[in-house]
Amino acid sequence: MSPPRILAIGGSDSGGGAGIEADIKTITALGGYAMTAITAVTAQDTVAIQAIAPIPPALVGRAIAMALADIGVDAIKIGMLGSAAMVETIAAAIAPLPRSLPIVLDTILAATSGTALLDPDAVAIMLRDLVPLATLITPNRHEAAKLSGRTIDTPDDGIAAARTLCDRGARAVLLKGGHFDASVLIDRLITADDVQSFPQLRIETSHTHGTGCTLASAIALGLGEGLDLPAAITRAQAFLQAALRAAPGFGAGHGPMGHAAAAVRPLA
Repeated sequence: MSPPRILAIGGSDSGGGAGIEADIKTITALGGYAMTAITAVTAQDTVAIQAIAPIPPALVGRAIAMALADIGVDAIKIGMLGSAAMVETIAAAIAPLPRSLPIVLDTILAATSGTALLDPDAVAIMLRDLVPLATLITPNRHEAAKLSGRTIDTPDDGIAAARTLCDRGARAVLLKGGHFDASVLIDRLITADDVQSFPQLRIETSHTHGTGCTLASAIALGLGEGLDLPAAITRAQAFLQAALRAAPGFGAGHGPMGHAAAAVRPLA
């Protein structure tokens, strides 16, 4: 059986913990074939991003088109976008694809260190052009608040914000629970008429660089294999937990996870 072909679109992390590097590690660890369209190159470590060099949007669009035309694709994962022009280019590149093709959009607005990764004028364009194309968007608490224009103090506030995003075109929202204060972390899958909860124990560690990228890529891989959305989320969570436990302990800040070691651990 051929491995599922997953196209990862996003920025490159020179430290190897997040972005395209985390996407490739996750997809490969879970048995998929990773392709890339890189939106930006960064100079960063586990503490901060020092520099960002955007890739020309036309080149990114061409990379997407060539991967789709020659190799084909079973799912797409989208991460860091950067600019309005990049959002428009990527939306135009994937809009003609079948509605049934799984697309997971990790709605990245800023890095863990606080560096902005999406221009303010690009947010509205992402909501207008890209969010409706996605099978699933995966905002954290702060991203959901920014995208919906609502204040989120509680999980119920988060559900209301996700419903607002559904009203604006999102097919499904996975509201990640990591930024809520609780020992049990609950990711919530929200659609216009349903809420499903996916609880997991919080792992106390500073080595959390790339958690969002890893989760979104693992979900995309599962969908590309033919899993339904709840099953893909459950397996992605298990892989993320294993990767957190297997973190090698590198760096002085938010260190990377252990994707390769997680691949050899049984996933619950």
